[in-house]
Amino acid sequence: MTIKNAISELDSLARKAFPALPRPEYPRPQWVRSRWLNLNGDWNFELDPGDSGFSRGLSGMSASSGESDGNGRRDEPRDLKNRIVVPFCPESRLSGVDNQDFHNAVWYRKEITIPSDWVDCHTILHFQAVDYDATVWVNGVEVGRHRGGFTPFELDLDGVVSPGAKATIVVRARDDHRLPTPKGKQTRTYENRGCDYTRTTGIWQTVWLEPVSPTYLRRPRIAPDLAASAFRITVPVVGPRVGMTLAVEVHADGVSVATCSVPIDVDFQPTIDAVIPRDRLHLWSPQDPFLYDLTFELLDDQGNCLDRVMSYAGMRSVTIRGKAILINGQPEFQRLVLDQGYYPDGIMTAPTDAALLRDIELAKEAGFNGARLHQKVFEERFLFHADVTGYLLWGEFADWGCGGFGPPEDHQQPSATYITQWLEVLERDFSHPAIVGWCPLNETWQGITDKVRVLDDVTLGLFLATKAFDLTRPVLDTSGYSHRVPETDVYDSHSYEQDVPKFAEMMSGLSSGRPHVNVGDRAVAFSTPYRGQPYFCSEFGGIWWSPGARPGEVTWGYGDRPQSEEEYYERFAALCHVLLSNPDMFGYCYTQLTDVFQEQNGVVAFDRSYKLDLRRLKKAQARVAAMEMGTR
Repeated sequence: MTIKNAISELDSLARKAFPALPRPEYPRPQWVRSRWLNLNGDWNFELDPGDSGFSRGLSGMSASSGESDGNGRRDEPRDLKNRIVVPFCPESRLSGVDNQDFHNAVWYRKEITIPSDWVDCHTILHFQAVDYDATVWVNGVEVGRHRGGFTPFELDLDGVVSPGAKATIVVRARDDHRLPTPKGKQTRTYENRGCDYTRTTGIWQTVWLEPVSPTYLRRPRIAPDLAASAFRITVPVVGPRVGMTLAVEVHADGVSVATCSVPIDVDFQPTIDAVIPRDRLHLWSPQDPFLYDLTFELLDDQGNCLDRVMSYAGMRSVTIRGKAILINGQPEFQRLVLDQGYYPDGIMTAPTDAALLRDIELAKEAGFNGARLHQKVFEERFLFHADVTGYLLWGEFADWGCGGFGPPEDHQQPSATYITQWLEVLERDFSHPAIVGWCPLNETWQGITDKVRVLDDVTLGLFLATKAFDLTRPVLDTSGYSHRVPETDVYDSHSYEQDVPKFAEMMSGLSSGRPHVNVGDRAVAFSTPYRGQPYFCSEFGGIWWSPGARPGEVTWGYGDRPQSEEEYYERFAALCHVLLSNPDMFGYCYTQLTDVFQEQNGVVAFDRSYKLDLRRLKKAQARVAAMEMGTR
């Protein structure tokens, strides 16, 4: 069975078993076990504006003593006052709470029964994302904490609850908007404004359980090595024992094309090469997004299978030649669109899995072959759809506010937690072939006369951490404004100039090694000198077009609104033509895919309805880019 069929079958079974369950699909499609239990749906819930819930006994653990009743249980947690629909945040309509005020802390509670057939297994409790600082209790026992609003974490419930037993799960999520934490575009004021949008607090992605063997496999790093016709795979093993073996089998179209195995020693993280015969080599590309299916088995010293997991991978390379970025050795002009991943009813959570795929389909309909995932770490299901459809992605962290735009009080110095959380992003997303570049920061500022600040250290730290983690993709130190790392793999700038001749003049210096760089209105956004790296205009356009705006509604976009739809098409085509005609530019990123609340410069409306003829936008981008005619 292919991984796509396996995921489809798991999704279908979940929908049949729980037809009313929100977001029922399997949440981790690149690392699939057959047994799992979705915990989305109705949970008890309570807002805790004073963050006093622990003292009031909401956790079920005594705040003063933490003593149990001798049977591993603490006090029964007090009932929570309200209900919420998980995985939607309380600020969203889909959650049933629909409260956009500040939430310093929120509490969740759900009673479940662990499946009785999960015997001889450890039960793992998964949270795909909780914003921001989560503490989890099960049956009154604190089982774990996690800080960071965009990455998954898992908790082993062994010794806390047994198969067939009931479990009371309690979650506290703290999210003080005043703290210098990575938030992306979440507004720090009560109301939405400018580029800042409705906040997300607490659980906003799927919560689920799975049973695993006491010794089991963690998510691997799968690195395609096109030159060697092999996948280099590193697999962490939990609880390894002498005599164990890791076996990997690779299938193409249902046919086995490679098998390999490696013995596992205690405390060993095995690396194994799965070599694909040259006659079965099938590359992943935007035009032909072929995926190999991989099966991982962990065997004991008697050959018994302790763990079996399915995955997939794409064989492709991303390399730099001069000013070009090549996919499989060929120039592929990256016609990217800025995608912020917001939804009017779910905020940062897509209402359905189909909505994730629909965004990719809309972008392709408009002529884009990929996206810059902007100021948000997207759901894993989105990356899966990008892998399957051949949609190029640049991964980004949600750093907005650290030394960037907005009022001075919003400029926050990043801390080491930015690096910690970014490493979790890389760990989760490393193996997705659709991701062709990393960009941890966006629009950071640094004045020429400023003293050295924490931001400089964190920028370099994020860049070095990314390079140490992943040598297979280019890294852009920060998108737009202050490039602070001299050896950054990629250089870029942002320009929302709407006058086409001025825009063309702005971009014309690249051929002589003097590309457009950003300067700010409050301080010079000082950058290290350009050294001939691949270059793209990673934000442009943003044409203000809001034909569906209600009377009195405040909207905005860049430049003057076109006087007619026809003027919009002419401006869009002319701006794209400037960049497509530049032989020294490897791509661009148009702002943006959808309107987002008051920012109405998307090529489709916030509700994903059409407001333009996307066929005309596709035609405007259809010409062969100058970079594709020859690499420099």
